[in-house]
Amino acid sequence: MTAAGSSGRLDPCLALIFDMDGVVIDSNPVHREVWAAFNRSYGIETTEAMLQRMYGKRNDEIVRDFFGDDLSNEEVTRRGAAKERLYREAIAGRVEQMLVPGLKAFLQEYGGARMAVATNAEPENVALVLDQGGIRSYFQVVLDGHHVRKPKPDPEIYRLAAQRLGVAEANCIVFEDSKSGVQAARDAGMRIAGLLTTEDNLPCVNVCANNFLSEDLRAWLARQQCVS
Repeated sequence: MTAAGSSGRLDPCLALIFDMDGVVIDSNPVHREVWAAFNRSYGIETTEAMLQRMYGKRNDEIVRDFFGDDLSNEEVTRRGAAKERLYREAIAGRVEQMLVPGLKAFLQEYGGARMAVATNAEPENVALVLDQGGIRSYFQVVLDGHHVRKPKPDPEIYRLAAQRLGVAEANCIVFEDSKSGVQAARDAGMRIAGLLTTEDNLPCVNVCANNFLSEDLRAWLARQQCVS
């Protein structure tokens, strides 16, 4: 392990961009439980197919999927905010224990690299995870689903992250756990490390790992070079 504040074996012109749910924090099991309880309060039984469609989506898309397109924008916002309050209540006080295994040591190891969080999640969720997880200081750029007009799978948020980091898109490495996030990163022309926390299989990624303890992931990162 390298010293705090130093960079691991990573070309200095590269940048690391992290999705949040399923990448920074293993939160999808809690999201599943909370959505099921929230939907039940409206008389809707949540199916596995519904939950599978949830992964990698922004909240407004999930609400419209679960409750229908006839809701007003105001009602979509209200229901989404209510569900997310329940989610934050469910994880408050245990965020650090829910971080994906090896994440903190990984961030420390590569602490000299430029890093960003780019997620479809709500800003209050992002703040809770970064602050209670004790990891905010590692990220020079933090983007949530409200920073862009089009959420993932559109590449807008990843392109914005690269721009704010001052790194060419082709020199960004994205950590993703969902198919929609992988598509966003691919369409942005970035390299992708897939984490198998949510999906059993992530096609079209450059490397796969169960979590940040993976030595294969580190070996792959060490081989990455800048492109002009």
